[in-house]
Amino acid sequence: MKQKFDGYAAQYDSWFMENENLFNSELLLLKKALGDITGKRVLSVGCGSGLFESMIENKNIEGIEPSQDMAAIAEKRGINVIAYSTIEEAELEDEAYDVIYFNGSSSYITDLSPVYEKCRKALKKGGRIILLDVPKESAFGFMYLLAKAVGTFDHPYLNGIMPAAPYPIELVNSGVWHSTEDKIQVLKELGFHDFRFYQTLLQNPMYTNNTVEEVVEGYTSGGYVSIIAEK
Repeated sequence: MKQKFDGYAAQYDSWFMENENLFNSELLLLKKALGDITGKRVLSVGCGSGLFESMIENKNIEGIEPSQDMAAIAEKRGINVIAYSTIEEAELEDEAYDVIYFNGSSSYITDLSPVYEKCRKALKKGGRIILLDVPKESAFGFMYLLAKAVGTFDHPYLNGIMPAAPYPIELVNSGVWHSTEDKIQVLKELGFHDFRFYQTLLQNPMYTNNTVEEVVEGYTSGGYVSIIAEK
């Protein structure tokens, strides 16, 4: 089956390179959420091309990636891709990981509960799940939902509010955007606890590539938000 990101690996990477400050803002958020992972077993769900992972120090990161195009690049970047599949189809060892994270990949999963439950079982006691993505309720979320509804960024409703280089519309059209509160509720129902939250991209989408933003606590203002919870 052709996966959503097949054929878009180069476009995905080039978009982040074109939006370098935005990329570095999101990278700072990922690093803050991960903390020190030296000696820990870490799994990236939907690792993509491994672009973010290649920037993490002391990395020994495993990945799951359904797109063959993306996985091939990730492996060249040193990521141990353990499954060429979706997380729904992958088999994970019980109580094997210290950290499992989704960097944007929750936005391509319709039913979150069984996926997060699979990850809960694969985490060691005290292990952490980390969810980073664009919240449905954020300015970026509204922009993507509108662009998906009209099928393009080139629409009068979006004139004058768009960033110079928007996210590829093909990938926006594949997205399923969830609110932060919805993800928190799913995790709580599964028994996760000790929540922490960090956010970045607090400026409007037109301006987020102007500078690299610092990470701040919370989740009510950011265009990219991390949820951290323990098993």
